[in-house]
Amino acid sequence: MTAFAAALVVTFLGLFGLLSGAAHAAGPGQTEERPCPVAVPEGTTCGFLLVPERRDVPNSRTIKVGYAVHRSTAAGRKPDPVVYSSGGPGSPSLQLTGLLSRMLPDRDVVVVEQRGGRYSEPRLSCPEIVRGLVQTLQSPAQMAKETAPIIREALTCQDRLQREHIDLRGYQTAEIAADVVDLRKALGYPKWNLFGVSYSTRSMLQAASDDPAGTRSVVLDSFLPAKTKWYDEATPALAATIAKLGITARFDAMVARLNARPATLETRDPLTHKRITVNLTGDDVATILEEALHEADVIPIVPALVDGLADGRTGLLQPLVDQAGGGLTSHDWGLYYAVQCQDEVPFNSFPDGGRLRLFTGVADAAVCGAWNLPAARGESAAAIATQDTGTAGSTGTAGSTGSTGGMGTGDGPEPAPPARPAPAPPVLVVGGQFDPTTPPESAREAARGVPGARFAEFAGIGHAVFLSSECGRRTIAAFLDDPAATGAPCDPARAPYPIVRPGELALTSSAYKAINSPLLFAPLALFVLVSAVQLLAGLAGLVRRRGGGPTALAGLAGLAFAGLSALSVHGMADQTALAIGVPKALAWYGLLAVLATALSTVAAFRLRARAIQIVPSLVGLALLAWLYGWLLG
Repeated sequence: MTAFAAALVVTFLGLFGLLSGAAHAAGPGQTEERPCPVAVPEGTTCGFLLVPERRDVPNSRTIKVGYAVHRSTAAGRKPDPVVYSSGGPGSPSLQLTGLLSRMLPDRDVVVVEQRGGRYSEPRLSCPEIVRGLVQTLQSPAQMAKETAPIIREALTCQDRLQREHIDLRGYQTAEIAADVVDLRKALGYPKWNLFGVSYSTRSMLQAASDDPAGTRSVVLDSFLPAKTKWYDEATPALAATIAKLGITARFDAMVARLNARPATLETRDPLTHKRITVNLTGDDVATILEEALHEADVIPIVPALVDGLADGRTGLLQPLVDQAGGGLTSHDWGLYYAVQCQDEVPFNSFPDGGRLRLFTGVADAAVCGAWNLPAARGESAAAIATQDTGTAGSTGTAGSTGSTGGMGTGDGPEPAPPARPAPAPPVLVVGGQFDPTTPPESAREAARGVPGARFAEFAGIGHAVFLSSECGRRTIAAFLDDPAATGAPCDPARAPYPIVRPGELALTSSAYKAINSPLLFAPLALFVLVSAVQLLAGLAGLVRRRGGGPTALAGLAGLAFAGLSALSVHGMADQTALAIGVPKALAWYGLLAVLATALSTVAAFRLRARAIQIVPSLVGLALLAWLYGWLLG
């Protein structure tokens, strides 16, 4: 090879290396379009924001943060959009683009995924951890004594992520907040409104602190203050919510009973969808109820449910157990634990010896102990703390070292005067009355420390107010229209559903089974059909003066039973209550079915009756067995 050729090769390789390095470590603010991975409303485009995996490491590799932009076509379109991110950490966001665009029709809506989430690249999914959790729930022992499967599967996931060259230290609140700031600049919006829920209230408040000039206002739904020791306060928070519902004694009795004798139920494995048997202790059930209390339509039935469980009616748990499987696959657990193990777990003490051990805390402490990630850098907590004290903008973004660049000397230029802090943006904090995860009491107290913040509590609501409350959505939209306005567009003290107290329902797990297997309604459907035929046949006999009075009355009584029963079920304020019971009036309406069956029997055994007339009597007897022996039994 000649010297010239060798030099040419070296030059080419050097140029190739520079280009490769530039692609590997793309600077902030670059985006690329992609097809939307979920159904979104018309006028929505999706893409990736290209950002460093770790901003504190030079030439860190580039990762992709998913986002969607829905551009408003309203005539009075506002210039400043709303940017939203879900909580978790590790919950997806893009699927809410449609809801948010309908909630805020006169603004652009930007939905940003968390780095490492479902619609970002890489995705930090850890199905191994779900497998470990399911294995522990299949054992009748307390989870605190059986964390080995969780730890084993967590280490398996961590090893896999490391083989994929994922640096878990880059997935924490400070970096997630910096992604939000970079996205605003990349999309070219001078200002926008930040909207966070649950965990993402932290990242959004951090983003407001890092980017005060670009923040018009902030909405914090189910606020998780930075100073909260979430794990240490979880059990007292749940106890406080249970006390609000007035069921503390029955709740304690339920936990004690199930800890002594765990409930055994069948459900489906969330990963394989095969039938499995789980054994739930009182602590396990308390944890499942803590999650269930997030939903506004589940809250009203909790007092009746707990009362039934305290009496040993463990079959009532089936709906919650079936739903829990979906909850285990709703998060990307690799991202969840990367954030929690750096930003939350190190700052909790996990006191032992308490009367209740929620398995979320047990599992998270076990996983984080196994992963052994360092506690997060101080920027995240510091930025939020300065936001709380009114000095937003005084901290750097993730990766800053806080260095002044060297000691000053008398020979150098005079130091520049400190920059005047930007005014804190207005903040709306909203919380649900029965939220056990981010209690409204702590959110209200924290809001007092945030300059320009005000708090609104919504009755009868649990976690994530905007998902459960139309009044909550209207309140948020009104705040964004005019953050300075103090008038309420609706009454937050009006609960969407009344509480179902013990004794108000006929508790049964059969209605839930029938809803999921409609063939179980066959006796009722056949009874209604036969009653209709009886009424028509009886009326025809009366018109022809051939008798038929008992038959007509039997049909009328049967249809009256069906109609009154349907009206009582339809009239239930919260249809979710059917998961654990039915109106007690059904037992009384059943007397009409008894009457119909008796009249059918009389008609079947009268003189010269045809053999087929025994059918309504047999159908009536089957209906009574179904009603009193199965549904209400």
